[in-house]
Amino acid sequence: MSVYYLDSSALVKLFVEEQGTDHMLKLLSIADNSFALLSLARVELRSALRRRARAGDISETDLRAIDSHLETLFATRFVFQPVSDQVLEYAIALIEDYPLRAYDAVQLAGCRALSRSALNPVFVCADIALLDAAKNEGFDVLNPEQV
Repeated sequence: MSVYYLDSSALVKLFVEEQGTDHMLKLLSIADNSFALLSLARVELRSALRRRARAGDISETDLRAIDSHLETLFATRFVFQPVSDQVLEYAIALIEDYPLRAYDAVQLAGCRALSRSALNPVFVCADIALLDAAKNEGFDVLNPEQV
């Protein structure tokens, strides 16, 4: 069984057709795979989907279908890493070492917290700087856009 920790750039690919979507859907189709998210990723995903609907990239019908599918998928296939004080402290330390945006540092810090719970997640993301930081922190990484 593999555990994949998805940042928001990877998560959105499960719902919106873009580069890397095929690979993310393949990972999701493997029943033994598990997925983890920072709890705040749900907010970022909703924001990204609504932004795309407002821009006309997603129809309202498709958006409603995604919304109904989301909760079932989250309940059955995903583990959520809460944002704790420990996660935030580690994110601050990551910012000292890497040129990360604040939210990206929190994402990586959430993956670290999850890895301390005996899971060994693969960090999945489409942001090169964040992938580099994750690699330097000892994580196996996957960029779904470069598979």
